[in-house]
Amino acid sequence: MKIRPFLAAILAVAVTLLLIGAAGWVVLWRSSPLALQHQPLTLPLAARFIPRQASLSLHLLVPPDQLGAYARAVAPPRQRRHAAAALEQLRDGAFAAAGLDYAEELAGWVGEESSVALLTPAGASQPAGWLLALRSRESEGARRFLQRFWQTRSLAGNELQVSTYRGMGLISGRGALLGQNALPLATALIDDRLVLIASGRGVLEQALDVSQIDELNQAGDPRLATAVATLGQGVALVVARPDSFTPWLAASPFVAAQQEVLGLVAALAPRGRTLDLNGRLELRHAPAALSLTPTPDLLAGLQGPSDSLAMIQNPALLSAPAAPGTAASAAAIAVAQAIPEATASSPDSAGSDGDATDSAAADGDGDTTIPSPEATSSVPADIPDVWSELVAPVLAQALASLPGVLPPLVVAQDPGPLLLSHSSRGWLLATAPDSPAIASISDVLARKGLIAAPLSRNGKTLQLWTQLTAGNSRSHPDQLDAAIAGARLDQRGVAWWSEGITALTGLLEGAAPPSERLAQLQGLEDQAAPLQWAMAAPSARALLARWDPWLLLTGLAGEPLAPTVQGLAVSLESDPAAAAPALRLHGRLELG
Repeated sequence: MKIRPFLAAILAVAVTLLLIGAAGWVVLWRSSPLALQHQPLTLPLAARFIPRQASLSLHLLVPPDQLGAYARAVAPPRQRRHAAAALEQLRDGAFAAAGLDYAEELAGWVGEESSVALLTPAGASQPAGWLLALRSRESEGARRFLQRFWQTRSLAGNELQVSTYRGMGLISGRGALLGQNALPLATALIDDRLVLIASGRGVLEQALDVSQIDELNQAGDPRLATAVATLGQGVALVVARPDSFTPWLAASPFVAAQQEVLGLVAALAPRGRTLDLNGRLELRHAPAALSLTPTPDLLAGLQGPSDSLAMIQNPALLSAPAAPGTAASAAAIAVAQAIPEATASSPDSAGSDGDATDSAAADGDGDTTIPSPEATSSVPADIPDVWSELVAPVLAQALASLPGVLPPLVVAQDPGPLLLSHSSRGWLLATAPDSPAIASISDVLARKGLIAAPLSRNGKTLQLWTQLTAGNSRSHPDQLDAAIAGARLDQRGVAWWSEGITALTGLLEGAAPPSERLAQLQGLEDQAAPLQWAMAAPSARALLARWDPWLLLTGLAGEPLAPTVQGLAVSLESDPAAAAPALRLHGRLELG
């Protein structure tokens, strides 16, 4: 009988130790930089002071010091110091752009929330400005910062003005770091916890005005609150209105001009050495239902290298002509212009010295028919389809960059799915065997002077389209040169189109599939997305090098960021389950 109390005591001690261990593990996990991978996405306190009409706002929801610590934790051992230093330099450069020295003025007190917004004061004649909101870890830190901030600038000879607005004490004047020009600045302290720094008194007064009216600030925006709850996790929140798409996000003017687009809400979340972007492009009406058709399985038949791999559903609809003056209409014109300008300069030409000659082109002229598949949508009849409006310009630009006559012709007649792969060997298109039918393509090309001919290679039959030109050899005046304008291979229920034989080498020889690109698409976890795109490091770096926000980040970091990019994958799909109409944007930037 005495043994029972003893066992009960042992059990109680064991349970207590287990609970203490679990609590300790939770505390350690929450304090670990790796916890950033599961950071809940919330609206910060600063959202109350940012107008809904702000062009662009960025909210960092973790302490700035944690970014460098996370980079050090996930980077390879030999790169940890450099990875942490790169992010710390980027952090310091971002604050220096606002005239602040992070190490000297902010590191000791800034807490989990830092926000910046670009907005326009109420007066139309006043220039656009910015607002920076910093949350303090403790009440005295923010107050001491403001005292030192203005004391330093006052000693430098800058005049200060102290006033009251809506019950808040405001200090305004001009300030700068050493060696920089003095700029107008204004500050306010909210409840000893939140420091507001603005590019002028007018901007700060506007922030205080909207804080009193929920219908005017981000904190009271139900659409934004829904988007944040849907996105779920992230260390940073980006809120952008269409007027910021072109100047700040370097998006196409076609996107910014869309009346259907209300704005973009996106979250950034680290996942190991990958940076995830989950965004919602908010719309006025629900977009047409569009999802990737699983058959035929184009990815399963892909063989050979691929530096860039894209999957597109219903490319014919996305590139179809729209109402005059719309983005899709302009894109259709660009496609039509790309057809006669396309050339077949490939390493597969046969003739004297192997020189490639210009191939004939197809300019449409009623030679092709563009189908208009039906799509279920709640969009009124007089509203242009947002898919074609947003995607058509990008698709037209991609087609114009591909050599040969086939890409515009195939895309204009393909209801999807369409696979587009590009490597050093050239481009590849994959479609269903009868979409488009080979006869319709041959008829168009024949009227343009291209000759269809079969060719056997590795026991497989290819369909080639060639252009014959007179040879340059005087000793053989009867010799003709043949330039390959395009090729097609039917294999395992898939039609493969290419600019020449070289691009088909992987399929002809049974090479290994591009496992890295396929893994990138699988990592998106959006197999039904009608638009998917995976890129290797060179393609991703080339794309980012033309993107203005990336150039801005490079400038703030003070060193090239391109070597850290190892790959990029993006997808775009509708979100029918969402409470508000939206397109879901998902991106994964692989770093290393």
